[in-house]
Amino acid sequence: MKKFIPKKSVNLSAWYNQIVLAADLADYGSAKGTMIFKPYGYAIWELIQEHMNKLIKAKGVENAYFPLFIPESLLNREKKHFKGFSPELAVVTIGGGKELKERLIVRPTSETIIYQAYSKWVQSYRDLPILINQWCNVVRWEKRTYPFLRTSEFLWQEGHTAHATHAEARAMTKWAMAMYTKTYEEYFAIPGYVGKKSRAETFPGADTSLTYEALMPSGKALQSCTSHDLGQNFSQPFNISFLDQQGKTQFAWQTSWGLSTRSIGGLILVHGDDQGLRLPPELAPVQVIILPIKLDSKILEFCRGLFNVLDQEKIRVKIDERDDERVGYKINKWELKGVPLRLEVGE
Repeated sequence: MKKFIPKKSVNLSAWYNQIVLAADLADYGSAKGTMIFKPYGYAIWELIQEHMNKLIKAKGVENAYFPLFIPESLLNREKKHFKGFSPELAVVTIGGGKELKERLIVRPTSETIIYQAYSKWVQSYRDLPILINQWCNVVRWEKRTYPFLRTSEFLWQEGHTAHATHAEARAMTKWAMAMYTKTYEEYFAIPGYVGKKSRAETFPGADTSLTYEALMPSGKALQSCTSHDLGQNFSQPFNISFLDQQGKTQFAWQTSWGLSTRSIGGLILVHGDDQGLRLPPELAPVQVIILPIKLDSKILEFCRGLFNVLDQEKIRVKIDERDDERVGYKINKWELKGVPLRLEVGE
């Protein structure tokens, strides 16, 4: 199995693509630039979600879901935002066999569709802050694609908040980046650099963008997540306004922040080697694999007892009882999949 995988140090791109397939993380979709998350790869994303959901909810941010289709007129309200995403848009022009009166944009990001709702929900300072997070898919028509790192459709979380003061909004952008930093350092085991994006690279429609940049084996930095101070750039065109405590009309101050399945691509690049994946225990779908050397009843009974002990300790454990693979093949298979600990059980 491993002999067909190029050396990481010789051809990083070919090594990466083969590892994604051979480790059963993903497969190519039928449409150009799309990707199928196989159960093992999706399980990593579920672990990321589980961890981050705890941090997000502890901050008082609630999960919600907003529509996938965005009327073009909404996206066009913030000119810089529309211009920045225009080259990547997927557009629906026909619905139910008829040409639509207004084109619908397949969600590239959700600022506009969410802030249209916020404009209806906010009337008074008492309605603020609004703290909402969304787990969803987005579509950006990429010309060059790589599994996890850059696909036409990907998964992410996007936080969207509205505040009465700019100081509160700035504090939220810093909190989000601190949350991401904690996640990358403690769960991904990927060090990085937190900094502010240049004006040219700032998110379209934001005043400032914070980013977590991680160094990849290629020598390039991967933008691993971002947190944006949107100022009042969206609240004004979308009329997210409120009466303050003095009875004066004010516009809300807003933030958005996100982390996507690109993070799994970074995980593969940073920790993988010529033997396959090397998953940090916190993000390993299987933390311990038990390999019986022989599939006889005595050994299997011991393996199942060992499984029960580890399972009771909340360790993600699996027994490989397949009878059509040799032990050597199984060892290579689970090493390729990056399982942190392998227990071989024989007599």
